[in-house]
Amino acid sequence: MKATKNRWFIALSAIAIHLSIGAAYAYSVYKRPLVETIGWSETNVTLAFTIMMGLAGMSAALFGKFVEKNGPRKSAIVAAILFGLGQAGSGVAVALDSSVMFLLTYGLLSGMGLGIGYISPVSTLVKWFPDRRGLATGMAVLGFGTGALATAPLAEYLIATVNITNTFYILGAIYFTLMVLGASYIAKPVEGWMPESMAKAVESGKKVIKKDLRQLNANEAVKTKHFWMLWSMMLINVSAGLMMISVASPMAQDVVGLSAAAAATLVGIMGIFNGGGRLFWAAASDYIGRHNVFLIFFAIQIVAFATLPLISSIIIFQLLILLVVSCYGGGFSNLPAFIGDLFGTKQLGAIHGYLLTTWSIGGIIGPMLVSFIKTSTGSYIPVFYVFLALISLALVISIFLRIDILKIQKQQQQLEEQSNVA
Repeated sequence: MKATKNRWFIALSAIAIHLSIGAAYAYSVYKRPLVETIGWSETNVTLAFTIMMGLAGMSAALFGKFVEKNGPRKSAIVAAILFGLGQAGSGVAVALDSSVMFLLTYGLLSGMGLGIGYISPVSTLVKWFPDRRGLATGMAVLGFGTGALATAPLAEYLIATVNITNTFYILGAIYFTLMVLGASYIAKPVEGWMPESMAKAVESGKKVIKKDLRQLNANEAVKTKHFWMLWSMMLINVSAGLMMISVASPMAQDVVGLSAAAAATLVGIMGIFNGGGRLFWAAASDYIGRHNVFLIFFAIQIVAFATLPLISSIIIFQLLILLVVSCYGGGFSNLPAFIGDLFGTKQLGAIHGYLLTTWSIGGIIGPMLVSFIKTSTGSYIPVFYVFLALISLALVISIFLRIDILKIQKQQQQLEEQSNVA
């Protein structure tokens, strides 16, 4: 079957959408102007970001079926309207000196737009890249992971040049435009479509189409043990990653004596590993399998959390932190493709939304757990042992999931051989 659109432009459309909503990670740029210039409390300013990130995962779950029913284009346009209004509306809130309105615009509207925009292009990308599911979703989620890198310096410049109110207006307009442009091109392929090279390889017998474990809708998927095993793995992986992101700078200064300037550099490099890990691990999963990538994630983190309390080397300490952050990013980019492998692409967007509740919950568990332990013990060292135990549990779950997947695949292969003989 011939495609009416270029799948690489579809990928670029998805990146445009994710790059826009990924700007959410640049929020720290606004904190000082809002607190010191506008005079809002730091609690209220932080709460807006908390609301947005909490709603991102929850709205992805709530609107997953909406995305499946209405398609990626309409869903992405809705996301563009919500996110664009949320950002531009934040400028109105600042102009009116209303911190409550800021919570409703930056927190509520942007959070809903972020969640819908995150899942809108993903299931479509998986269908356009049946030969490279991991790479496809990795490209989109890379855009999300690196959105802050593009936004932070631009926002800093605009705040210094045209003030923070106009910065929100300008950036809101830019995000809206990019997301609408992405939405205008993105569309699902025809049923059963595959790229010409893949079709020829299948026809000649050089390539066998790898079948999904099964084809389930979202309601059926959540009733399976595989869904909850994957949910648990993601929750632990997200909690560990966000814990590390939330305290990397003070932790490195406290544990191995990293200077404040060097710690700030580490935070910047973490953004690169977060984004780069999304593309690298997703692309690798096309060759070694999604379940094997998750096994590697947890093996790496077990080594990291077991080693971090014992070392004094500043370089090794930072390297281990960066590896944990790359696994955090890689978990998000591998998730959509893994969902397709386990449950098919029938309602991938809706299932993806349900699993992204781990993003919201992990965003609370990770930072709160490290804060509680540090306050109670006066040290970050016990944090490493707590997360060592959690990651070990995730590794055990992933091993059982892999065993179960291989068992079902073997049973399916035997049934197919028997039907061929009959």
